[in-house]
Amino acid sequence: MSEIEGEFSNVLPAAGESTPEILLFQKYELGKLLGYGAFAKVYHARNVRTGQSVAIKAVSKKNILKGGFTAHVKREISIMRRLHHPHIVRLFEVLATKTKIYFVMEFAKGGELFAKVAKGRFSEDLSRRYFQQLISAVGYCHSHGVYHRDLKPENLLLDENWDLKVTDFGLSAVTDQVRPDGLLHTLCGTPAYVAPEILAKKGYDGAKVDVWSCGVILFVLNAGYLPFNDRNLMVMYKKIYKGEFRCPKWTSPDLKRFISRLLDTNPETRITVDQMTEDPWFRKGYEPIKFHSDDFEFKIHDEDEKFLNAFDIISFSSGVDLSGLFSESDFSLRGERFVSEESPDGITEKMEQFGKREELTVTKKKDWGVKLEGQNGHFVAMVEIYRLTEKLVVVEIKRRESEVGPSTEIWKDKLMPQLNALIYEPVTGD
Repeated sequence: MSEIEGEFSNVLPAAGESTPEILLFQKYELGKLLGYGAFAKVYHARNVRTGQSVAIKAVSKKNILKGGFTAHVKREISIMRRLHHPHIVRLFEVLATKTKIYFVMEFAKGGELFAKVAKGRFSEDLSRRYFQQLISAVGYCHSHGVYHRDLKPENLLLDENWDLKVTDFGLSAVTDQVRPDGLLHTLCGTPAYVAPEILAKKGYDGAKVDVWSCGVILFVLNAGYLPFNDRNLMVMYKKIYKGEFRCPKWTSPDLKRFISRLLDTNPETRITVDQMTEDPWFRKGYEPIKFHSDDFEFKIHDEDEKFLNAFDIISFSSGVDLSGLFSESDFSLRGERFVSEESPDGITEKMEQFGKREELTVTKKKDWGVKLEGQNGHFVAMVEIYRLTEKLVVVEIKRRESEVGPSTEIWKDKLMPQLNALIYEPVTGD
């Protein structure tokens, strides 16, 4: 990583300015500012190798730590890495310098859906088309244990074909955040789109609050204004809690009935995503999206084997170790990685045998991992194996940096030769 890459954050372009002379990681040519939020700015960029347009979200590490957003950003990375759907903005890779983290994402040329509906309401057919695309994406998220929790037109983008793309998963929740009562308890979301059960502060079902937000979005697309709105926030909340809204006169009876099922203040009786696909209004012209994600995630053939998906492979690239993105100080362990044809069990066994020969303390870790300790704590090495393909694995070694001494000799003269013997050497033609 060059020094320029670590410092160029001070000269990022202002809104509307183009800066073709600035290259991020010698790969992305930065363009104009597309938008900004509380602690991030999004720029248009071009991959100089392929010519592909991308959006790059630049996040300041300092602001993340200062504002307590570490979990927020980690969660967004974790969530976006697992989602691959035609109507969800795709995350290509995550890059980092000393001062910033960069999300390299799919570029939605059409901009925000909000900008389009702000110019005037949509026809019922167009509203239905976008709502069907939205529900396809939301249903997919829910099936993968992800609940967006901040769905609104500003977080819905349009691509060059004017198809919808859901973005901004920073407030999303995942299944492991659900408490023992089966509910989420974090207060979040945008006031006008928030579900009544969130206001009640008694816990809520993430899927059901997303459905409510989708109902508000559908109302806005058809009406051109919000169903619940008031200058006084508490008055607006009371309207939401009571479900007080009125559809405009041009709304068809079928759409009125459908919206009332979406904006049902009782989450227990509110329509579900599965039930929507059976509704007459929703089903008109609806074609379920069929797609394959094999190019994004390797299939798991054995529950006991841990495979890497495409995002993990990207993360193993030079300079993209996410483990250190959020640390205020440097890690005491240095990481080394290589690809091997040896089986995970075979590598684990070799490391155990090595540890016993050198009289080291050997600790087996979950899945495929071995920790080696010795020399009164001066020698510490962790070896972890990840399945890459049916025949290849990635071996990651983390070791504690040490001064010259016996621990360095164990590493250089004894462990390194064993590891080097495991490195995969691809056969290439003449």
